[in-house]
Amino acid sequence: MEKTSEIIFDKLVYSCAFESYKGHEEFIPDHFLGFQLSGETHAFHEQGKTVIKENTVVLVRKNQLIRTMKYPSKNEKYQFLSITLDTDTLRQYSAENKIMADLPFSDQQKLFFEPDAFFKTYFMSLIPYVDKTKDIPPRLAALKVKEAIELLLQSNPDVKNLLFDFSEPHKIDLKEFMNKNFMFNVSLESFAKLTGRSLSGFKRDFNKLFNMSPKQWLKERRLKEAYYLIKNKEKRPSDIYLDLGFENLSHFYFSFKQKFGVTTTEV
Repeated sequence: MEKTSEIIFDKLVYSCAFESYKGHEEFIPDHFLGFQLSGETHAFHEQGKTVIKENTVVLVRKNQLIRTMKYPSKNEKYQFLSITLDTDTLRQYSAENKIMADLPFSDQQKLFFEPDAFFKTYFMSLIPYVDKTKDIPPRLAALKVKEAIELLLQSNPDVKNLLFDFSEPHKIDLKEFMNKNFMFNVSLESFAKLTGRSLSGFKRDFNKLFNMSPKQWLKERRLKEAYYLIKNKEKRPSDIYLDLGFENLSHFYFSFKQKFGVTTTEV
């Protein structure tokens, strides 16, 4: 299975694959603008599932957990190009242009954009750097990020309320969040940030709420879900262990037997 994910310059990433494959769970720390050159990306997140189809422009918002499945088209390899809209650049752009967020950006507002001539021309202008036919100097790289911001604001002026909201994530309901996101195999630091807490605050609140450590609870919760899926939904362990946050199948089998006293075939 051949797949690549290559950083062309520090904010431009090109992903390519010739066969379908499952991406890793990712904590998205910065907004990024992406273009599906060919194939499809199926993104799984707290709100459900999003399908990014070929020739689609999408703005992916920061501070969320995402798991992806990547599918080539029948006649083309999988190709996705993304450019990071980092906080430092957004702050600088906001100050230079005196544009600030003035309203909350709701989850219902669109994050997909029509691949018009402006967006298409923009992403096509990045292809020479992907193909390594040109080297990009740092100053030009910074201009390409600012150009992406300009295009987004031109397409939807309200997106300023997303891009230029520099407030820290507020402290949210820990129990609700963890029960929605326990299957993501990311660091405790990522869980802490997403719930609006420092790592020490996250661990302290977690122990008070669940009466056990985060790592212990995550293992117990994932195994409980696995038991339910195997017994009631007739799922095979090989089909679910990665989706539940286990890194390898043998560890899953061992943990399951240790927890329930039976093997997965005896459930």
